[in-house]
Amino acid sequence: MDEKLNSSGERLGGYSADIITMEHLHRYALTFPYIKNKKVLDIACGEGYGSYLMSSITAEMTGVDINEKVIQTATAKYKRSGLRFLSGSALKIPMPDASVDVIVSFETLEHLSEHDKMMLEFKRVLIPGGLLIISTPDKLNYSDKTGHKNIYHLKELYLHEFRSLLSQYFLAQRVSYQYSGLFSVIIPEQATGIHSVYSGNFSQINDTNESKAPFLVAFASDKHLPEQTTSHFYIDQLLESLLKETADDIRSTFSYRTGHFILNPLKWIKKLISK
Repeated sequence: MDEKLNSSGERLGGYSADIITMEHLHRYALTFPYIKNKKVLDIACGEGYGSYLMSSITAEMTGVDINEKVIQTATAKYKRSGLRFLSGSALKIPMPDASVDVIVSFETLEHLSEHDKMMLEFKRVLIPGGLLIISTPDKLNYSDKTGHKNIYHLKELYLHEFRSLLSQYFLAQRVSYQYSGLFSVIIPEQATGIHSVYSGNFSQINDTNESKAPFLVAFASDKHLPEQTTSHFYIDQLLESLLKETADDIRSTFSYRTGHFILNPLKWIKKLISK
């Protein structure tokens, strides 16, 4: 299967060994203990790879996206029994009431300003006591502290706003924190076991429990939430890819190219002498 697709804005359009890909794959991996033999909706499914991965263990898998062209591409590319793709909005989901056991909604919330309307739609299509697994950037750590402004995001939420939104529509909710570097880690709040987080430089080492995770991943339901452990995700080729990228950046600098130009004749002289 050809894994290469063109990216379109915020959509992850093709596989590559990078941090963004790892973050996305980890979120989908997180769903696996909770979706086996379930009817699952992947809202704002994008290119469809996540729906396809989950469909390997679901009873029924429906990917919905507002972009009709993307849905056509996903339908043509990803085929499996029980998997389908539909064109539709998170504000008007093209599915009957109480028709799915689990809704997966990754990096969708921030692209809409009508969050309450979105939650009402989620509640409508979920069975009573159904499970929502949802992620969104934390405005504090993703935008405020970095100065980053994502032009595709219409309404980002702070942690307390995200928690408040979920609690208005679900009796139980739990927020986890996603960090990434050479691997991705998702740590649920009130996780069992001891987790120490350190940061610092040559001047000072800090030990803090304050969350600085750029992404939030939440479980919400009107029933008791399932157990969740701290999870890690890694891509074998990521370190190799990052090292190559660093080497390519160094080779493109003026100082490297100047040094290479100066030393190149000496390399030829050394070869002649050694013969």
